[in-house]
Amino acid sequence: MRKTLIVGSHTKLISLAITTIAVVSLTAGTMMSMALFTDQETDDSTFTLGTIVLDATKIAAMSLTSTAMMPGDTVIGPVTVENDGTAQLRYAVSQASTNADTKSLRDSLLLVILTEDTGAGAFGTDGNYCDDANGTSLRASAALGASGNLVGDPTQGSQAGDRSINAAASEVLCFSVNLPVSAADSLQGAVTTTTFTFQAEQTANN
Repeated sequence: MRKTLIVGSHTKLISLAITTIAVVSLTAGTMMSMALFTDQETDDSTFTLGTIVLDATKIAAMSLTSTAMMPGDTVIGPVTVENDGTAQLRYAVSQASTNADTKSLRDSLLLVILTEDTGAGAFGTDGNYCDDANGTSLRASAALGASGNLVGDPTQGSQAGDRSINAAASEVLCFSVNLPVSAADSLQGAVTTTTFTFQAEQTANN
């Protein structure tokens, strides 16, 4: 008895089936890809840092220089402390005075600091910020000395006496230096140079 093995038909059927499955899979994948809805939105955020800027020109305009001061004389000078920045600042004022001729004039000069005149003595009334000396006292009369804090404290953070100024705002301080009439005769011709330092810092998060 002769046995015949027929494989061709089954091979074609299997091949056709695999091809059909591949085509169906490809078609389904293509249809799913084409049917997806999409959307996308964007937003741009710009970050700009604030500034605190003491107006150097206005502070430098303060003038207490005297070339022939005599016992009993007083020199008064206003200074405008202005914040040209975009954020609030706080500031303090300190000083350092020389003693190059060893006569210690710095220990005899008395300094007073007030805010600008108020009420009838205000600048808008008489055109002078400090002539009436009726503003708030920020430093009572005391000798300059070698160095020290005059208004507030430049140490970082909020300290007693520190002054705050908003962005684009300003205030006027009145500096008054007096040589007492009782000044020693040995001070004739004495000279001292005082450097006033206005130190500002941010108030936000500080």
